[in-house]
Amino acid sequence: MNRKTIFVIVAFLVILGVSILFFSSSSELEEEVVEEEISERVIEESIIGVSVEGRDIKAYTYLPEGRENDDGKHLVFVGGIHGGYEWNSIVLAYEIMDYLEENPDVIPKDVKVTIIPSANPDGLYKVIGKEGRFGLSDVPTGVNTSAGRFNANGVDLNRNFDCNWKPESMWRGQVVSAGTSAFSEPEAMAIKSFVEDTNPVAMIFWHSQSNAVYGSECNDGVLEGTRTIMNLYSNASGYPAIESFDYYEITGDVEGWLASINIPAITVELSTHEDIEFEKNLAGVKSLIQYATGR
Repeated sequence: MNRKTIFVIVAFLVILGVSILFFSSSSELEEEVVEEEISERVIEESIIGVSVEGRDIKAYTYLPEGRENDDGKHLVFVGGIHGGYEWNSIVLAYEIMDYLEENPDVIPKDVKVTIIPSANPDGLYKVIGKEGRFGLSDVPTGVNTSAGRFNANGVDLNRNFDCNWKPESMWRGQVVSAGTSAFSEPEAMAIKSFVEDTNPVAMIFWHSQSNAVYGSECNDGVLEGTRTIMNLYSNASGYPAIESFDYYEITGDVEGWLASINIPAITVELSTHEDIEFEKNLAGVKSLIQYATGR
């Protein structure tokens, strides 16, 4: 084989290698762009209100590819209405958000899912001392989280809604402030406005630590839709189902207000204040997504 032939072969191999590298890089770049475009279409972030101390209350809506935000049956999940006292409900919300972002095909074409991870950001800040997303390792050890249950006005937000509202209500054995009137607090008003604007088919509130799924009612008994989603979530997650909370009187709770306007709502109580019980709750979330599909 003469030198000229060897030179031609080497040149051909070099050109072939450069071409492969170029097309490989172009393909990866195109893949990244497509993934980004899908992500932009699937997730919509909005600010639904502002807390007493000026912190944003954010909602994240997950849509199947190509869907518009005003279409479809709407499921809403809410964490942290009791702020830092139930900080694990907020971590759970963020973990479920990650799952939905990584698995967009979980949501069928005719359903959309909104998650409001932190409905009481001021109460969370009292305990965590930081804003935005946080993880299990960010929670100070040995801190008394009870004060983080309330908003910056000292109001228990889950007593500030319009179902048999009273200026004072109960939490365990103590009297708590329920605000100056129903929806007196900006955080409660943010949820009210969001519900009125979006008309969800059901709402789920993550709490801790009673280890149960509770139904909701106001003055007319438990809605049939509430009973259905309570049992679905219970069966999928393994939490016991309890139709009505009767350990002590609760007035002005958000779930009761939703029942009064004919929207099924349940309270999911994690079993501790530290664990998020992700797999159990993911199973519950998936069961309700399937429920919404058949609505």
